[in-house]
Amino acid sequence: MSSDDSTPPPTSPARTSPNILITGTPGTGKTTAAGMVADAAGLELVTVGDLIKQRNLHDGYDEEFDTYWLNEDKVVDEMEEMMAGGGMCIDFHTCGFFPERWFDLVVVLRADTQQVYDRLKSRGYKQNKIEENLECEIMQVVADDARESYKSEIILELTSNTVEEMESNVEKIVAFISEFRSSHQ
Repeated sequence: MSSDDSTPPPTSPARTSPNILITGTPGTGKTTAAGMVADAAGLELVTVGDLIKQRNLHDGYDEEFDTYWLNEDKVVDEMEEMMAGGGMCIDFHTCGFFPERWFDLVVVLRADTQQVYDRLKSRGYKQNKIEENLECEIMQVVADDARESYKSEIILELTSNTVEEMESNVEKIVAFISEFRSSHQ
């Protein structure tokens, strides 16, 4: 076995359908895009934020920022088996703690700060949480995290400001999935 972390372990069957991670700062459109990709390509959608709440994969709640304290080890342990077979579309706002071997494509969605602001405001986010997320988008925190955690050839950064851009992004991701399936049959 090579030391390449993206190679499935010898006990895992080779995937015939890819695992896709769609990540980005809250408000960049990742949940919408992930749902569209999963529907269009027949992937199983996992919204990690929901999984964290449903299966108690956190270490408590932060009232100030209206969010759960993520327990990365619990999340990875919970998801390990589901990721082995492929065919998963994962939606989460951060990415560096997920093992590289899980993903065949990591999509980082980006959006203009005005778009992020408007989307988060319409969701009723507290002002401090909006400001924190705007700063993260300006500083490219999620994009940098992806670049530090995964090989550049599996990272795809896409802008997600308009419906047209979102539809184009979904088309690009679905094309990748089709190509992956064709070459892994």
